[in-house]
Amino acid sequence: QQKPPVWVQDQVFYQIFPDRFCNGDPSISVQNGEYQYGGGTHPVIAKQWGEPVAADHLSTGASEFYGGDLAGIQSKLHYLQSLGITALYLNPIFASPSNHKYDTVDFYRVDAHLGSNEQLAELTSNLHQRGMRIVLDAVVDHTSDQHPWFTAASDVHATARRFYTFDEKGQHVGWKGLAHLPKLDFASQEVQEIVYSGDDAILRHWLRAPYAIDGWRFDVIHMLGEHGSAAGNTYHVQQMRQCMKQENPDAYVLGEHFFEASQWLQGDQEDGAMNYYGFAHPVRAFLANQDIAYHPVRISAEEFDQWLKQARCSIPFANQLAQFNLLDSHDTARFLSLLSGDVALMRTAVTLLFTYIGTPCIYYGDEVGMEGGKDPDCRRCFPWDSTEWNHLLHDHYRRMIRLRKTHPALRRGDIHTLYAGEHSFVFARTLESDVVITAVNRHPTKARTITLPIWQTASLANRFTDPETREKFEVVKGEIRLTIPAKTARVLLAT
Repeated sequence: QQKPPVWVQDQVFYQIFPDRFCNGDPSISVQNGEYQYGGGTHPVIAKQWGEPVAADHLSTGASEFYGGDLAGIQSKLHYLQSLGITALYLNPIFASPSNHKYDTVDFYRVDAHLGSNEQLAELTSNLHQRGMRIVLDAVVDHTSDQHPWFTAASDVHATARRFYTFDEKGQHVGWKGLAHLPKLDFASQEVQEIVYSGDDAILRHWLRAPYAIDGWRFDVIHMLGEHGSAAGNTYHVQQMRQCMKQENPDAYVLGEHFFEASQWLQGDQEDGAMNYYGFAHPVRAFLANQDIAYHPVRISAEEFDQWLKQARCSIPFANQLAQFNLLDSHDTARFLSLLSGDVALMRTAVTLLFTYIGTPCIYYGDEVGMEGGKDPDCRRCFPWDSTEWNHLLHDHYRRMIRLRKTHPALRRGDIHTLYAGEHSFVFARTLESDVVITAVNRHPTKARTITLPIWQTASLANRFTDPETREKFEVVKGEIRLTIPAKTARVLLAT
């Protein structure tokens, strides 16, 4: 079993959807009507920063632009570092006609409306000088139907025809049946060479100087395979891992999975998965009373604990530490919106994010209280006017990031449930003498007093302290008595 890179455990990731984070160079922004999107059906739209996002995702949603770019990210590195961020994950940045860039037309060129290859090299160099990391989005399951390969594939004799899958009627297989996203066929030797095995394969190219990115997040990784299906998936993902580790043994291999992903997390494929199944979904069910499809659901703290345990138990411990934990993303409604704007519950969720096992990721703007419904509304512009921020939430994020950085138990410690009832859930993270207890009570109005079996953590501490309230708790006969207010998460530190 190959272990994930150790550096991942120490990170606080920040996910950026480039078009919506910050416009650093208006001269390269998309202009109104500059080109037609969606097979010539939609002229692209340039919008003012902060204007509402279009509700129609499939048409207008992908063709409106706000001008966020790499220069904008560069200009905000000081803000990110002062927040405590140590690593960035960027949604796709390669040449593409859409604002989301999941329909690539050139894998070797940064999109001109986001910047240049040189600017990416400058950004990664700048991040590395600050001791920060960067992971880019690899969209190698499919391309845009405007990609030169696909254009060439219309000729039945062209080499590029083998890059895709066509039926006897000449119809190609699109990702999820979408014709404008033709699936690459990994049965093709050429596709393997271009993506991972060739000397200048896409995955290798950007891991090398001058870019030297620190890893790839693989879009829909479980779907890529042969002949328009996921056949051969295991083999190709193993090969991708191998090629990345050849370039940089410390590269982070991160897969996108909305569902249970343990088969990819056994050491020979991914280092970590976007932990929707093992973190985001159970937290959503427990605190927002909604399931993955946004339907009403209700689970007790005990069921929440069982879900978390079940998701952990089939993954090696080293991979648990490298799981990419998140509350929301560019593909889901903002967590604060799922909570109907309830900041107390949001703070509780954030405390879980930073104290649970795995590596936390903040979706841009969550830390200042950004809201947004389902995609594309969750992709609003970052409000750089700080009078629009929720400072209570922002301060809480800063405090939790500091806590995680100062306590090794939160970065690589074991995890042990101390209590799970109807509304309250308490767990400990332990690493030698460092013990951090997280106690959650989601009840809307009632405080909960619990006796906690500290002896189960094998801690020799005589006392615990709540760093926020400075309240102290003496350990008596291996136990402490703790009151958790309604809609609150408390953190206790062994002292």
